[in-house]
Amino acid sequence: MSPVHRAIATLRGFWRQFTAPARYLSLGFLTLGGFIAGILFWGGFNTAMDATNTEVFCTSCHEMRDNVFEELKTTIHYSNRSGVRATCPDCHVPHDWTDKIARKMQASKEVWGKIFGTINTREKFLDQRLVLATHEWARLKANDSLECRNCHDYESMDLTRQASRAARTHRTFLATGDATCIDCHKGIAHRLPNMAGVPQGVQAAPAAAAH
Repeated sequence: MSPVHRAIATLRGFWRQFTAPARYLSLGFLTLGGFIAGILFWGGFNTAMDATNTEVFCTSCHEMRDNVFEELKTTIHYSNRSGVRATCPDCHVPHDWTDKIARKMQASKEVWGKIFGTINTREKFLDQRLVLATHEWARLKANDSLECRNCHDYESMDLTRQASRAARTHRTFLATGDATCIDCHKGIAHRLPNMAGVPQGVQAAPAAAAH
């Protein structure tokens, strides 16, 4: 048999296999059905991801709405002269898909806390504030303040328009990588817990001693 005839025979065999019934349905039908089902699943998954990645969803439980969300409203991240407002996901959920999935899996533990009422009263929330804050500080420290950097870029900073102390600190520690945003900006959007024993960030040397 010539190579051409062998190729034709192979293609015919593949087509028969593709269109032959797989007990009740053809392989082609099952493949097409699986493809469509995959699209529907992926679309539904992304829709669910988007729905759970909104401020409306984040504040749908009273634990968040009555505590940290009320605190956010008093900060410059909520209301400012430029009208640019950061929402809960902007600061607590990475933008990149893989990092976002990992964060969603990590946040699933919060469902457990909701079910068992870990912070379902103001008193319980205040008792747990340091623990909750410490977890979030550690997460941002580990990812080099990734969510902060989604909006704030050192290369885009005009240090001449910053206070001298802030400019000096950014130049000394942020530009060199010796510190990250969360080291100094722990209370940027929510009230701080009792900070006794908690590192307070970094301190740049005075300008006269920096040379």
